[in-house]
Amino acid sequence: MQTGNVTTPFGRRPVSLALVRRQQAVAEIKAGKSAEKWKVFRDVSAAMALLGIQSNSLAVLDALLSFYPENDLRQDAPLIVFPSNAQLSLRAHGMAGSTLRRHLAALVEAGLIVRKDSANGKRYVRRDHAGDIENAFGFDLSPLLSRAEELAMLAQQIVAERAAFKRMKENLTICRRDVRKLISAAMEEGAAGDWQAIEGIYVGLIAQLPRTPSPADISTILEEMQMLKEEVLNRLENQEKTENPGGNAAHTERHIQNSKPESFNELEPSSRKEQGAKSSGADGIQREPLKAFPLGLVLKACPQVIDYGAGGAIGTWRELMSAAIVVRSMLGISPSAYQEACEIMGPENAAVAVAGILERANMINSPGGYLRDLTRRSERGEFSLGPMIMALLKANGLAQTRAG
Repeated sequence: MQTGNVTTPFGRRPVSLALVRRQQAVAEIKAGKSAEKWKVFRDVSAAMALLGIQSNSLAVLDALLSFYPENDLRQDAPLIVFPSNAQLSLRAHGMAGSTLRRHLAALVEAGLIVRKDSANGKRYVRRDHAGDIENAFGFDLSPLLSRAEELAMLAQQIVAERAAFKRMKENLTICRRDVRKLISAAMEEGAAGDWQAIEGIYVGLIAQLPRTPSPADISTILEEMQMLKEEVLNRLENQEKTENPGGNAAHTERHIQNSKPESFNELEPSSRKEQGAKSSGADGIQREPLKAFPLGLVLKACPQVIDYGAGGAIGTWRELMSAAIVVRSMLGISPSAYQEACEIMGPENAAVAVAGILERANMINSPGGYLRDLTRRSERGEFSLGPMIMALLKANGLAQTRAG
């Protein structure tokens, strides 16, 4: 057997160190090793995406294997096939010559075959007096035998990923069904709450799914949908407790536990003189809404949010609000919690609050619960963005001074 000899390709085709290493690896095949050639081919087919080859490359490999007479690739047998391009083309379903050459090169590049070129580049076999192969020039299939275990593991990895993807799609389908039916039931039975807004969030999540979703797409939407389902169930549970006050006197906003970091001076009570037009709080007393601050001042106080803007920049309030939606998802804040903040604080101020939470994310155990707490304080007139922005400006100014 002639495997293990390093040979360079004929003509203008260059040699690379990777090609040399592959040829050297062939010489290290364990004595007596064998592998069923079509089993190896099925593994290559399953793992073709990881190997960087296309279906036409598989057709060429299939044709090459058909020229190998035995069913098993064996370490002690000649593993070089030497068909002409015309013969290969016929067995590759009439593939054009230029396409055939391109996919042969792809198989070599993927480390699945090795060229063993003769002096003139022709493919042929030389036999001894007994008719046994003395030397052959063509395509060496030894890498398939050498990498048989690796190719099997790659195939198993792909199978596992496909199974996981299938499970995620099934889970998303079930979660979508649950959320849809829970919202419908709440609407039909007149449950308290803005269920139209919740339904809008649900429809928006479904609209984000592309026609052909990737595993990352499914994972992101599934996480959001599960958060929305949890929020719907929390609202229904809270309503049931409100209707049955004797059942449990605990506060209905349990998910805010551990959401308040200590020594957070941006939560100083706001002064009513600091606010503008009046609005009614939860207690019926006229409250004044949060002030809108200059965008430039907000971005100086919360520079991290800029990274989440389109193109890594924010120039308008609309762009800040779009970035805040991305940050909300990244921090694990539920869509309904953000929607409620927008309704009570206003969309601009809710975006500023999320940007502020991002600046102090390492100090906040539950960003979603923290935002809900700010929303409740804002509704009662106990929270102002002013102290928060000033505290962040001071902290960032100190950081910049030290960095300089």
